[in-house]
Amino acid sequence: MKKRSDSFKDIFTVNPIYRNSMRHYLLTSLAVVIISLVSTAQNKAIKKTAAPAVKTTGGYHIPITLTPYKNTWVYLGCYFGKYKNLSDSAFLNEKGQGVFKGKEKLPQGIYFAVSPQKYLLFEFLMDKEQNFSIKADTTNLANVAITGSADNQMFQEYTRFLAQKTPMLTALQKQLAEAKTARDSGVIKTTMAKANKELQDYRESFTKAHPTSMLASFFYGMKRPEIPAIPIGKNGKADSTYPYRYVKDNWWQGVAFDDESLVRTPFFEPKLEEYFKYYVAPEADSIISEVNYMLLVSRESREMFKYLLGKFTDKYINPEYMGQEKVFLFLFDKYYSKGDTAWLNAKQTKFIFDRAYSLMANQLGEPAADLKMVDTTGKPVTLYGINAPYTFVTFWDPNCGHCKETVPRVDSIYRAKWKALGVKLVGVNVDEGANPAWKKFVNEHKLEGWAHIYQTKAARDEETKKGAANFRQLYDVYKTPTLYLLDAQKRIIGKMLSLEQFDDVLTAKTKAAALKGGDK
Repeated sequence: MKKRSDSFKDIFTVNPIYRNSMRHYLLTSLAVVIISLVSTAQNKAIKKTAAPAVKTTGGYHIPITLTPYKNTWVYLGCYFGKYKNLSDSAFLNEKGQGVFKGKEKLPQGIYFAVSPQKYLLFEFLMDKEQNFSIKADTTNLANVAITGSADNQMFQEYTRFLAQKTPMLTALQKQLAEAKTARDSGVIKTTMAKANKELQDYRESFTKAHPTSMLASFFYGMKRPEIPAIPIGKNGKADSTYPYRYVKDNWWQGVAFDDESLVRTPFFEPKLEEYFKYYVAPEADSIISEVNYMLLVSRESREMFKYLLGKFTDKYINPEYMGQEKVFLFLFDKYYSKGDTAWLNAKQTKFIFDRAYSLMANQLGEPAADLKMVDTTGKPVTLYGINAPYTFVTFWDPNCGHCKETVPRVDSIYRAKWKALGVKLVGVNVDEGANPAWKKFVNEHKLEGWAHIYQTKAARDEETKKGAANFRQLYDVYKTPTLYLLDAQKRIIGKMLSLEQFDDVLTAKTKAAALKGGDK
């Protein structure tokens, strides 16, 4: 498959030591979550700070003593959604002492110390004051000492409580996987449920006692609604939709979308993804309603707003399902086109705008742009000159491996089924010119009955001279093959689908047309 888009994610380090660290269980319920340290476009440059300095009144000042490291650099990192970023660095002297400092405060959230080898060592909270000290021995990371921060003292107490429960839960999980009988599984599950309830009771008790603390906010972010007894309706039957509605209505209870600290946690993004996967209908309008609410509420928090807008843009700029690109176009119209994204660089802005303009031209239900090209013999062909109840357009490249697999499959299903339905095939060679490889492939695979067309250099140059949109933009051909299904009026009724899904659309359309004809 050929693509014209670039990736902006660079993996820099994986931490094998952290996988065995008890601190990895700090904010997870049961199992170890192994995540690579990933650098994103939002990464801050690593700054080299001198070892211990005088405490400052502004910004952040975090002295650290890290045994047995000495005369080396260590790093300060933080979560950003599912990624981990480096935020600062400090040089440790001969006594293993250094300091992370800066003139401006860091965004609040869960941070971590990173070894000289870029291994994540332990987590802590970046509070409002950001003037506290850390003392740790890497041979015993269960006893990290943090002084000068009430939030971190509460965090450490929770950590110690969790450290008592985690080994038992881990052992029970192993026993459950190895259980031989349903009775054994039942006994283990009961024990696990009791232990998990103790964890939940701890969190709920803590939240009531310290409702405005950072840890309470995180507990709300981690929580999943527990479904109460299903009520019985007036008809004497249980409401089967009640569990879904209850969970959806209570999913974000206690979560503040203007709390920027949630962005820098490992659990907020999974909760967000789970919500959209299981509790939001896949139709674009339903998704738009949800994302619009979240973005409006988060406007007071620049970090949360940036994160959510970036998350939703990334998810729907090339969506999983047909029609969901409408969500991206909504985001573009409401935010990007109005200049609400000043933090983007020129390259990112251009990519967003180009993508939006491409998608605007090929929405479902809208007429497809005309294609005025020539066939293999040089004869002019226009898309709207092809008379058929359905037209299937394939944009492909004879040098693309995926195209070489897909195009013969299109021809096969056309001969087996689509031809009888009156479908006409159009194959657009996106490579420049009527090259020999294109004609050779068409002849060798006996792709007969198609309209094989391409754009001449003269036509392309004329478009460029006029500043007109080309077929790549009009049909969003950022990869090959790109497939479209059009109706008799050349309106788009299918795109971004597999051949099997296109066939399902055709089957449904022909059945609907037959039923409509029978009603007359």
